[in-house]
Amino acid sequence: MTDFSIGLLGIGAMFVLLILRMPVGMAMLAVGFFGTWMLNGFRSANALMVTEAFSHVSNYNLTVIPLFILMGNIASVAGFSRGLYEAAFAWVGRAPGGLASASVLGCAAFSAVSGSSVATAVTIGKVALPEMARFNYAPGLATGAVAAGGTLGFLIPPSTGFVIYAILTEQSIGQLFMSGILPGLLLTALFIATVTIISLRNPEAGPRGAYIPFSEMMAAGLRAAPLLGVIIISIGGIYLGVFTPVEAAGIGAGLVLIMALFTGKLNWSTGSKAVGDTVRTTAMLFLIIIGAAVLNPFLSMTQLPARLGEAMTTMGLGPYGVLFLIVVAYLILGMFMDGLAMLVVTVPIFYPIMMQMGFDPIWFGVVAVIMIEMGMITPPVGMNVFVVKGIARDVPMSTIFKGVLPFWFAMAVCLFLIVIFPQIALVIPQAMF
Repeated sequence: MTDFSIGLLGIGAMFVLLILRMPVGMAMLAVGFFGTWMLNGFRSANALMVTEAFSHVSNYNLTVIPLFILMGNIASVAGFSRGLYEAAFAWVGRAPGGLASASVLGCAAFSAVSGSSVATAVTIGKVALPEMARFNYAPGLATGAVAAGGTLGFLIPPSTGFVIYAILTEQSIGQLFMSGILPGLLLTALFIATVTIISLRNPEAGPRGAYIPFSEMMAAGLRAAPLLGVIIISIGGIYLGVFTPVEAAGIGAGLVLIMALFTGKLNWSTGSKAVGDTVRTTAMLFLIIIGAAVLNPFLSMTQLPARLGEAMTTMGLGPYGVLFLIVVAYLILGMFMDGLAMLVVTVPIFYPIMMQMGFDPIWFGVVAVIMIEMGMITPPVGMNVFVVKGIARDVPMSTIFKGVLPFWFAMAVCLFLIVIFPQIALVIPQAMF
């Protein structure tokens, strides 16, 4: 059996393990370890697992993951997310579908704290969905807005997706964070435009909210100002070069902790929950990173990425033809795989091909993250759809999937614009560095 055949067999075995519900990190670790054993022997496989696992987990830049996750968890248990949602509703509630638009804005703001799509969907969904049900919003619009808005947590910095992409490709975390700002704002605007169009076509689906005086709008904005200030300080500090992403994560987590203690919204029970959730999420992400660290050398030994790149280049499709094939592959994988699983499995294969085609690595990171976001609301897996279903138990799954469909097309428009105008993703990181 050739090395290339062993590589194909390993990828097939990994998909089988994922279908059998083995954790993503363990599936990659098993395939990488046993594949290397078949190619180079047990001693080589054992040495690879030990050295790669330690060198990746001890990477100082990975400190950004638990710190930003802790920041989001503290903000969630302290109830700061409700302040973000109330401020968004005060400012856009009078527009058609105002509550749904406020949900999208709340998701965008909380994404800049949590860095997780699932955490964003859960946190904002618990606040927004009961309010939209009280105002008789169409269940499809309400759940679709929260499920789609939650995906912004994977794009708007601090994004755990960008951190893992940076580790896998040895790119700058700071540049990737900055590259997600304008695409994140663009996608937020497209989501709000989608809500507005749906509500204008069917006013009963998204009725306007009650009139709110300007004084109350300002008061709601002031209540959300401290957390928005933390976001501006942490992300703005990275852009201005005042501190690194790791330092920004530490400052952000520290400021949110001080705010929660000062306002009396953090006690032993909520604090323990925030720390426990942070530890569990961090352990899961680090296991994925270890698995990728062992799998990637195995794939390199089999020449699988190089052979696949040669096959695509010899097809004569050109750079954008190859990009189209990769987009189609992401769309298909998104129907069956979790977002993080897609990222760590595909980037080691597709990244060398994109570099060979002359695409910018930071730009491709944004494209890959948006494609993974689309997978988060694509049936039959659609992780964010299942998260929202857990909150809105009385809404059928088919209704939620129908509700997210217009937002899926909004994501496709965003992706198309970023492909046509790459500077949307590159202008800020290029100005920064």
